[in-house]
Amino acid sequence: MFAVLDVESLEGRRKPIARAIGARAVKLNRFDSGPGQEGFAHDERESGQEELYIPLSGTGSLRIGSEEVPLVPGRFVLVSADETRQVVAGDEGLSYIVAGAVPAP
Repeated sequence: MFAVLDVESLEGRRKPIARAIGARAVKLNRFDSGPGQEGFAHDERESGQEELYIPLSGTGSLRIGSEEVPLVPGRFVLVSADETRQVVAGDEGLSYIVAGAVPAP
C-alpha cells in the first residue's frame, strides 16, 4: 500500500500532511508562515510527544524555553514534550515540517 499527496492540494498555514495522506502512526504537519509570523507558544506535556522541526525554505527561529535556535533549511531541531516552544518566521517567511511521536516506554 502507498499514497501520494501534493502539498498544493492543501490550503492554509497549517497543512495536516499525515492525516491528509491517511497515515495512522505518523504525526506530521507542514506550516507556511508569512514574514514575521509567530506560532503560538506551547508544550506537548499533555500529548507526551516529542517534536522534530525541519525547516524547508526561508528562515526564522525556534524559541525553546529561554533559548532561540535559528531555523534554516538543512537544520533539524528535536524538542522534548516538556519544553515550551514557539516558531517565529524571519523577514522572508518560513516553511517547515513538524513530525511528532510519543517515545516508546
